[in-house]
Amino acid sequence: MTMARQTFMLPDLGEGLTEAELVNWLVGVGDEVRVDQPIAEVETAKSMVEVPSPFAGTVAELHGKAGDTIDVGKPLISVEAGGQRSQGPAGGEHPAAVAYRQEERAGAEPAAAAAPAPEVAAESGSGNVLIGYGTRGGHGPAKRTRRPRARAAGNVRPGPAGASGSAHVGAASAGPGASGPVARAEASAPSGLMDRPTAPKQAPLVISPLVRKLARDAGLRLADIDGSGAGGLVLRRDVEAALAGGGLPPGEAAAPGYPGEQVSEAAAGAPEMDARSGLAIAGRTPMRGVRKTVAAAMARSRREIPEATVWVDVDATALLELRAALKRKDPDGTPGLLAFIGRFVTAGLRKYPELNSRVEGEDIVRFDGVNLGFAAQTDRGLMVPSVRDAGKLNARSLDAEIRRLTAVVRSGKATPEELTRGTFTLNNYGVFGVDGSAAIINYPEVAILGVGRIIERPWVVDGALVVRSVTELTLSFDHRVCDGATAGGFLRFVADAVENPAGILAEL
Repeated sequence: MTMARQTFMLPDLGEGLTEAELVNWLVGVGDEVRVDQPIAEVETAKSMVEVPSPFAGTVAELHGKAGDTIDVGKPLISVEAGGQRSQGPAGGEHPAAVAYRQEERAGAEPAAAAAPAPEVAAESGSGNVLIGYGTRGGHGPAKRTRRPRARAAGNVRPGPAGASGSAHVGAASAGPGASGPVARAEASAPSGLMDRPTAPKQAPLVISPLVRKLARDAGLRLADIDGSGAGGLVLRRDVEAALAGGGLPPGEAAAPGYPGEQVSEAAAGAPEMDARSGLAIAGRTPMRGVRKTVAAAMARSRREIPEATVWVDVDATALLELRAALKRKDPDGTPGLLAFIGRFVTAGLRKYPELNSRVEGEDIVRFDGVNLGFAAQTDRGLMVPSVRDAGKLNARSLDAEIRRLTAVVRSGKATPEELTRGTFTLNNYGVFGVDGSAAIINYPEVAILGVGRIIERPWVVDGALVVRSVTELTLSFDHRVCDGATAGGFLRFVADAVENPAGILAEL
């Protein structure tokens, strides 16, 4: 009987993005999926998201592997309205299914009895929407029907990801239910090993990219780690516990599979040599996702913006004393220093609106309101989420929104809007222990204010030399939109607010 095949094209994930990097498959060929079940993790230039399936049925084909870049509108996954084995484009058996059977012959358990074929989702769905597409109705929780996988007994380690030709993610980066390659006993096991009983071992259940990175950097195989989470989910504490017990033997590397992962010289063969320096190349990391976008924006900023920089040393002693007094009264509800400086910045932009603008062609476009961006360092690189209409928030509300957005971007769940709507950026590079920096303007904005570390320095107060808590404020600005007088006036306004916070806050 001919099965109806439906192919899901990668949707527009927002803000006109044209491509996404496939980080991890959450399903494999032969799995039964329901409408709205997450099928893959993809990373765009702005965030990492789980892509839900708009179809119900059996996974027939995965159009790509971990690390691939897929264009919007290109096939992502094909689903058949039935439970039969998937077929290839010409009617023959799909290569992934062939590889899967070969792995079974290498030591996997026999396939379980086939489950009843699911019905095609017709005019149904949950109503969940991911930017450019959605579904109607609902199907409830998804049902997993993956066959158990096994690995030969003894000290046999999995071979490299992708050795079987399957489109699945390798074991080092597999998500829930994703299948990786099994050990090749014929090549590495002692004679007669395949006659021994084998114990089924399912691919590791991993959701967090942070957990995968932690394991990869430590040289651990996620397939060898027992997960303590629900259903065997591998958590960060599991990787840390395994790390405390030691990693892989010297010269070996975890099975590749996660985008950008490097393998050891022993696994990769002879090292690649650099013709210019004559040195061996230790590794290559593709510039993808957020890093690629940040690099493009920085290069464009340098090309198009004639920037200038002004800076000033500021006595922040009064601000620290004010915050300490508030903290004694309300230990849990006192805003952080960045929130106070953010309030001073929004007040200064009302007085000097040229710095809260954008250049469009030959026009300078000023905004009614400030979307205050702030730089946040994450495992995926530097991100700049922004607080919408920050000028309407008091220090406590601004602090709460900064904390919320920081948590969101570090989890990889920030929306494209949250990462692109900024009109002015505040950068606290003092957390890295540096005093100052001529920061690159966050294109297409026209200015960025940097805050250095606060340290004790000798300072003259009323003719006397005393020790004060001093920081450096640095403003980089687009010289097309204003001159030094405007930039200096804004910077001096913020500096005066830091030195006399009670007076300024009373006026806001």
